[in-house]
Amino acid sequence: MLKMVAWLRGVLLGSGNALTENNEVQEITQIPQLDEVLAASASAPQLIFKHSTTCPVSAAAHRQVANYLADRGGDATPVLLVKVIESRPLSNEIASRLGVTHQSPQALLVKDGAAVWNASHGGITAAALKDAIGRA
Repeated sequence: MLKMVAWLRGVLLGSGNALTENNEVQEITQIPQLDEVLAASASAPQLIFKHSTTCPVSAAAHRQVANYLADRGGDATPVLLVKVIESRPLSNEIASRLGVTHQSPQALLVKDGAAVWNASHGGITAAALKDAIGRA
């Protein structure tokens, strides 16, 4: 019974673990990792997905990121996951450094150390992610 409850919670709320299990997404939890992401954005765009593990709207966005990953073809844009409740200081630092008001869920495409695109809530769709990354 407990496994069933845990599974249902993951389906409804999206723990964030499914994205990182296949190694297509790296979870970042510390500010020095953000420094690395911003530095790497000088040579290739980076997609940051800020996710709340307790929010059904964020779970829906989480599924959209997973859908994008399943159908992205040859695109190798790094996708970084930030769990906003568990890594609040990092989430706040992202908002501060990129000058984008914090939302959750939120997707930010970073290039040359700046947010060149962002979306939140229902604006995070597989199609929107693909389009934004294609234009970067």
